[in-house]
Amino acid sequence: MLARAAYSRPDMSASPKTPKETIDFGFETVRTEDKQGRVKQVFDSVARDYDRMNDAMSVGLHRVWKDMAITTLNPQPGERLLDVAGGTGDIARRFIKAADTVRDRRGGETASAVILDINDEMLLAGIDPKKDAGLSLSRVCANAQILPFEDAQFDVVTIAYGIRNVTDRLAALREFHRVLKPGGRLGVLEFSTPPEPLIRKFYDAYSFAVIPRLGQAIAGDRDSYQYLVESIRKFPKQAQFVALIEEAGFAKVGWTDYSAGVTAFHTGWKIT
Repeated sequence: MLARAAYSRPDMSASPKTPKETIDFGFETVRTEDKQGRVKQVFDSVARDYDRMNDAMSVGLHRVWKDMAITTLNPQPGERLLDVAGGTGDIARRFIKAADTVRDRRGGETASAVILDINDEMLLAGIDPKKDAGLSLSRVCANAQILPFEDAQFDVVTIAYGIRNVTDRLAALREFHRVLKPGGRLGVLEFSTPPEPLIRKFYDAYSFAVIPRLGQAIAGDRDSYQYLVESIRKFPKQAQFVALIEEAGFAKVGWTDYSAGVTAFHTGWKIT
């Protein structure tokens, strides 16, 4: 079962600047109000084959990257995670299991996680009774820019390979900051820009030549994966994204490049 967002409040996190009339959708320029719907169409299309495509596109490396991110986050017994754009449940399950490993050694409460995604098809595709068995998981269909939670509810907020699809990233980051407890931590795992030119050239060639074709062969959808490749190229570089996270209120912000910068894990803390 999926929970729908019932909590409502004024959107106090939005930027005071006048919203842009247009925004990127991959290499295409669209009206800002249309991007969310266009992104939903993409993930409605790919939801069923999302995990298989992740394995194919990254040659299984996405699993290693997620494990590395969880190790950095260091989940603890009793902690509560909000995993945004977490439809498949990969991060949430890893988080709880890592916390349970610590709990087995020194006791404490069971960790829990809320998986939040704006796309109900992704949430439904991620439900797996066998994988979910024994884990304290719940699922909520809601918008990252207007989270349906009171302030200071979570110890950790994560978003893996989803922030680049959010229309207003700063608004979402401010919401992540709002729902974290003081001392809480943020983890953002996202495809990024390899700093080494030769690696970047190879990565670009592979992405544009191979990934859309894999999308067609595995998911029967070339266009959605063409968008996903393009959206990575439009995402801010590592240091630029640090500045955005800091603007949202986070402290001690930094990042670690994985696989020579093909993906990066950004972290930050809510101090107060």
